[in-house]
Amino acid sequence: MRLRLMIEGQEDVTWPQWVALARACEQHGVEGLFRSDHYRGWTRSPGGALDAWTTLAGLAAVTERIRLGTLVSPVTFRPAAVLAKSAMTVDHISGGRVELGIGMGWNEREHAIHGFPFPPPRERARLFAEQVDTIVRHWTENEEVQPKPIQQPRPPLIVGGGAKAGTLGPAVRHADEYNTFGVTPEEVRTRRRRLDEACAAAGRDPASIRFTVMTTFVAGDDRPALETNLRRVRKLVGRDSDTPASWIVGTTDDVAERLSDYAEAGCDGAYLQHLVHEDLETVELIGRQLAPLVSDA
Repeated sequence: MRLRLMIEGQEDVTWPQWVALARACEQHGVEGLFRSDHYRGWTRSPGGALDAWTTLAGLAAVTERIRLGTLVSPVTFRPAAVLAKSAMTVDHISGGRVELGIGMGWNEREHAIHGFPFPPPRERARLFAEQVDTIVRHWTENEEVQPKPIQQPRPPLIVGGGAKAGTLGPAVRHADEYNTFGVTPEEVRTRRRRLDEACAAAGRDPASIRFTVMTTFVAGDDRPALETNLRRVRKLVGRDSDTPASWIVGTTDDVAERLSDYAEAGCDGAYLQHLVHEDLETVELIGRQLAPLVSDA
């Protein structure tokens, strides 16, 4: 099971902190560093956000190994041609290490603050389908659009959503991976089944598209370290004691067991949402301890 680090970039993550996170991933063997694409925070209100794609371009220039990408860029923020060009540029800077995560967008308040139109769901679904088609065409077909990405036939495309029709259709046509957020293994089974059924209906082999989950992650080497880390996360999100069932929380062995449950439910990988981005020890824990435990899951 593939593990990657996911950082909420709109929560006051500074450029030095981004560099530290990326270098920690490389040093400790974490496969990838992915970030949200938001312009406004909520856990560290009001939250400062460096732009996602210009941040990734900078990280591409100061790293050598890790995969880089978004979870996910909303179609409402970036025209298709601009997003295709941005991802292609990072692909060149990184030497072929970029992946594009794309979604329909959801935070209406964020759009209003920054002057982005926020169409109703049906219109966003139409825009999403058009944008995915355009991006793939710019990367692979339209010879007037140059240069092409380094990765061939194109960079991996990740569609994010809740396994509903608006994102399943474009995913079945084009995506290498479908990512869903904040669900339990039981719900993963349901959403994976929907994806498989959509693939079968369209004549695509369901095994040709990965299914992954992104969810909040809190861990520690032992119980005292876990409790310390959990208190910090609870304080950030305003929870005194309870944690949602979809969170992955525990000591290293506990987390490995929980990830095995996700794998058994049909999950091919997990993006571990690390909310305390100042904490580099957790990045080391993912790479040095957790990843080897779940590599065969």
